[in-house]
Amino acid sequence: MPLRFTFRQLEYLVAVGEAGTIAMASQRINVSSPSISAAISQLEAEFGTLLFVRHHAQGLTLTPGGQRIFNEAKRILDRAAALNDLASDISDLARGPISIGALSTVAPLVSAAFRQSFEHAFPDADVTLREGHQVDLLRMLGRAEVDVAITYDLEIPKDISFDPLISLPPFVMLPQSHALADRATLSLHHLQGEPMILLDMPLSRDYFLSMFHAAGVRPVIAERTSDIWVARSLVANGFGFGLVNVPTKLTQAPDGEPLVFLPLTGDHRAMVLGLATKRSAHRSRILTAFYEHVQNRMAQNGLPGMTSG
Repeated sequence: MPLRFTFRQLEYLVAVGEAGTIAMASQRINVSSPSISAAISQLEAEFGTLLFVRHHAQGLTLTPGGQRIFNEAKRILDRAAALNDLASDISDLARGPISIGALSTVAPLVSAAFRQSFEHAFPDADVTLREGHQVDLLRMLGRAEVDVAITYDLEIPKDISFDPLISLPPFVMLPQSHALADRATLSLHHLQGEPMILLDMPLSRDYFLSMFHAAGVRPVIAERTSDIWVARSLVANGFGFGLVNVPTKLTQAPDGEPLVFLPLTGDHRAMVLGLATKRSAHRSRILTAFYEHVQNRMAQNGLPGMTSG
């Protein structure tokens, strides 16, 4: 019996089902909106059923029948991708596109370094990079905008798989001229009453502020910023202390002012940096190769750009 659809049509169907609008699907897969709209109409004509309910100015939602076809289309495309990967496995090559997301606070350390070494090891890989805060990355994974995210173990949903790479305890960031900068370690009680530069990012800020609550210390928040490099500059120029989980080998702010990183004592939860992917029974050859590459590199050299404190 001849097929009543093409893989390309199924790809467009899945893209629209995930994006919720033809315009958004068009941007994600780089195909014109009219081509996608025509493919959906052709599928509906061939299957004899309405796949989407069109809402004026509010996108599309799958009908109950459309949802069943959408689910099966995703399975078919996954199986087709597995067939491609089987061919690569036979030739022992990892090739093709892979989109990598990285948490904005660690992206400057890991994105370029991991990409450079991965592309050197797998020259047929086609790598793209994106960065964002934790909520951004989880959203990107859910929408299949990135294949893997280098991020923390903060509020990972059940449909996301998280594989830990390294545990990162908190450090205090101080200007070199600070009266406490010559100590070996610090506790939050040492910092009571001191102005704080809060790294104000979704989920991360709750993590840092929870430390004060647990220690019975009230933070004095002088400034808030979502940019780690702005935070470094504010601290280095004496506007307050900061809390971070990645003490870098570079002990300067962007303007050249010196910084000091001291371990924070106390019973504080360490952040765990790892690799997050959409949970699936199938993992592509290129994604498997990236996992193994990063895990091996971390085991040999640790996190790029990070000092032991």
